[in-house]
Amino acid sequence: MTDRLRIALAQLNPKVGDLVGNLAMARAALADAVAAKADILMLSELFLTGYFPDDLLFKPKFVADAMQAAHDLVADTSGTDVVLILPTVWREKTGLHNAVLVAENGRIIATRFKRELPNTDVFYEKRYFTAGPPPEPVLIKGVPVGIPICEDIWHPSVCEHLAMRGAEIMLCPNGSPYWTDKQHIRKELVRARVAEDDVPMLYLNQVGGQDELVFDGASFGIEPGNRLVFQGKSFANDFITSDWVRGDNGWTCEQGAVTELTTTDEAPWLACVLGLRDYVHKNGFKQVVLGLSGGIDSAVVAAMAVDAFGPENVHCIMLPYRYTSEASLKDARDCAERLGVRYDIVSIGNPVDDALAELAPIFDNRVPDLAEENIQSRMRGVVLMAVSNKLGSMLLTTGNKSEMGVGYATIYGDMNGGYNPLKDMFKMEVYRLAAWRNSHVPGDCRGPAGEVIPQAIIAKAPSAELRPNQTDQDSLPPYPVLDTILGALVEDEMSIADIVAKGYDQALVERIERLLNIAEYKRRQSAPGPKLTPKAFGLGRKYPITNGYKDRTIG
Repeated sequence: MTDRLRIALAQLNPKVGDLVGNLAMARAALADAVAAKADILMLSELFLTGYFPDDLLFKPKFVADAMQAAHDLVADTSGTDVVLILPTVWREKTGLHNAVLVAENGRIIATRFKRELPNTDVFYEKRYFTAGPPPEPVLIKGVPVGIPICEDIWHPSVCEHLAMRGAEIMLCPNGSPYWTDKQHIRKELVRARVAEDDVPMLYLNQVGGQDELVFDGASFGIEPGNRLVFQGKSFANDFITSDWVRGDNGWTCEQGAVTELTTTDEAPWLACVLGLRDYVHKNGFKQVVLGLSGGIDSAVVAAMAVDAFGPENVHCIMLPYRYTSEASLKDARDCAERLGVRYDIVSIGNPVDDALAELAPIFDNRVPDLAEENIQSRMRGVVLMAVSNKLGSMLLTTGNKSEMGVGYATIYGDMNGGYNPLKDMFKMEVYRLAAWRNSHVPGDCRGPAGEVIPQAIIAKAPSAELRPNQTDQDSLPPYPVLDTILGALVEDEMSIADIVAKGYDQALVERIERLLNIAEYKRRQSAPGPKLTPKAFGLGRKYPITNGYKDRTIG
């Protein structure tokens, strides 16, 4: 039995389904662990398949290939002094499991299965996996080690069982996505388990974007006495080693580096940039294109895209019509020049007018309304999709959560696109982040410093510019009011009566609730975007499109 352990955590960015690429990444981590003279290397949850593979798990060949990749990696531990903790999918007679293999010197010395399977709006593990029995500690280099898997630590009984069975240290692999305050929530959870069981815990989280989820890393270790002994980078790959020594009072960390967490101001920007970068790159694209209107939303998306890919890979296009103001033309060009991106102007005047002329016999002199306005938006969508198709750039869409909440967006028009960085961000948060980005260059972002979003864009009244002198507030309440009401309806699931009791006009609240409900069909057809809150549209909030319920007094 040893009294010293060097433990390595590989905080990496796997891609779902990429067994070859993930295996190569794991092999590189194993080589790093050997070079670091680590005793133990831990990978994050379901590392070889990526987290979470969803219905790929129903494909027998995929599961068989994943298990073969695990055997190949296990074989690579032969001739090393590193014990590998490999989270992966594993099939046994008991069923398919979210598992951990413990490998030493080329062979599997133990398997452990996840006990508590999440069944929430994000992960439906009970759809795929069989829950394991209460896990027993694994003897690693003579030390009894508990390996609770992600959700297992959210239930006190698993860690309590491991501690009672003699576990002296806990190693916890995770696939835990980011949303607001999640980093602090995790830390408080681990502190509670450590205090309850008097056993240190090393918490490893993956990093990277996977469709609408963003994993933020920020792995850490806590030992009894509420001591944070190491902490990894946020929103970035990291290889974390810590040295542990057994004393009279159990295991303590002798060496570990603490990297400061991202601030609550910086984290949403980094989550959007990382989610955007990984979605585009993991789906085989290198460049992006978007419509730059001179408004706040498209300016912020352009800045995020430049931070994600560099200005040379971002193409912005202004698509003016007769209602586009000179101020918007000026502001869009100014923003593009500050960001250093390619900027083109493609007028939609003739195509829109030609479409209206062709439709005139069918419209039969009816009063112009949303139908004519939406033709402008849809023509812009046609042009942008044509550029995307011809040049091979992914089209980004730019609608925010406030607009998507009430359906203030044109389906098959400005909603066109492969990804929407602002999908889970209310309008006032967009403004806040714009001001914040003008004073900061966060993380590994590739955009320029300074005021990249012109103050004129931040200061102007938002407008779709689909008719003369139009502003958003012609159709919507002021955004601070709209965001508050939507937050109450969506994030907090409050009743109309409870919102009215806070001082809001009942007719307005009922109108916003109605718009929220009838726009569900649009949201179902919207582009994916990063989940930043627990109640993101799509992942987090699942309402029926056909919905007869109205929040009114019954009777």
